[in-house]
Amino acid sequence: MTRPATSLAEADLAHFFHPQTNLAVHAETGPLVIDRGEGVFLWDDSGRRYLDAMAGLWCVGLGYSEPRLAEAARRQMERLPYGQSFGSRAHEPGIRLAERLAALAPAGLSRTFFACSGSEANDTAIKLAWYLWNARGEPKRKRILARRRAYHGVTQASASLTGLPLIHAGFDLPLPFVHHLTAPHVIQQAWPHESEEEFALRLARELEATIADLGAETIAAFIAEPVMGAGGVILPPRGYFDAIQPILRRHDILLIADEVITGFGRLGTLWGSDALGLAPDILTCAKMLTSGYQPLSAVLLKEDLYQEIAAQSGANGGFGHGFTWSAHPVAAAVALAVLDIYEERDILGHVAQVAPHFQRRLALLGQHGLVREARGMGLIGGIEMRAGADALRLQAAALREGLLVRAVGGDTVALCPPLVIGAEEVEDLFDRLARALRALD
Repeated sequence: MTRPATSLAEADLAHFFHPQTNLAVHAETGPLVIDRGEGVFLWDDSGRRYLDAMAGLWCVGLGYSEPRLAEAARRQMERLPYGQSFGSRAHEPGIRLAERLAALAPAGLSRTFFACSGSEANDTAIKLAWYLWNARGEPKRKRILARRRAYHGVTQASASLTGLPLIHAGFDLPLPFVHHLTAPHVIQQAWPHESEEEFALRLARELEATIADLGAETIAAFIAEPVMGAGGVILPPRGYFDAIQPILRRHDILLIADEVITGFGRLGTLWGSDALGLAPDILTCAKMLTSGYQPLSAVLLKEDLYQEIAAQSGANGGFGHGFTWSAHPVAAAVALAVLDIYEERDILGHVAQVAPHFQRRLALLGQHGLVREARGMGLIGGIEMRAGADALRLQAAALREGLLVRAVGGDTVALCPPLVIGAEEVEDLFDRLARALRALD
């Protein structure tokens, strides 16, 4: 077989339609073609090495080329490479993974519906909320409350939940069932001399007023990331979730926790909900569920909600939602191996060891004149640039230093390394980023 005459870059520019990319700029610059990865490092097709400070896209928790995950996928490919779960069919990896997640999930979340991406999981969570309220005889409950700067995905429904203008631009989004509230972003949204606790209470009053204005009888659910990721690594103000959850309960509004980024150890606890005191009715997760090695997401919900949905499916003649690749056996087998490694290698304990140093080095960057704030929690961080300083320029300068970071939210550079990053690699990461910042002076 003859090899293609075109180079990878030429073929990319001729045929590859890139997601989440400025396509006009890409036509001028071309792709960065990654050839291989090992641990926290990647190599491009010219042999240059990069420290991946974004764990791919917030997902490669165990680093690259973990042999146990490749072996788990190989074994499952040989035994049962595909299995569907429509019409009561099942297979062992899917069943065991649902069982495992029920044992690990926050209290009461005992049922799992599988999809392939965080977008699909959040889309499913909306549909489940609507299905539930229809089953309860309250069909007017269709509105979903979200927050500005939130990121919940890019399907029509999940992109509508997302509170970022770029995700809406040109797509006639958001759809009208979503109502966005103020982002819980202290440095940008708090009033002068307003404490974090006072800001949190003001946001709670905004929530209460919004419910009164829209009518609780029209609101199905409130969705929130414990820590906002792609919106700019935004930590909620102290007391925020303590203030808003009683309001949601009082008005019987479901709480959906989007743990696509924060699930499985990113904040130093297994779930972001544990770290920040959320008690969700529905939880979505993806990314580090398979360490990014396979496309898989999950929607976890309380048993009583499942029973209501199950009863309504009988009345409807079936539950009309699902995907060809729901609980794909290879993805589920890899996820089970990932969960084994998290436990056996005490990944949460490792994060507890390295995160304080990661956060200390991050905080030091906050002293740079171009940086408005450096903030983070666990092994996630954001460097918000001052007005006039371009996050994309810092991303480009970091790339020149052999460091992969990501400009998010329009003004922030995000850091989200693999959970297995070591202390020396943390030093390397921040040394490179400090040099990149100095290059912008």
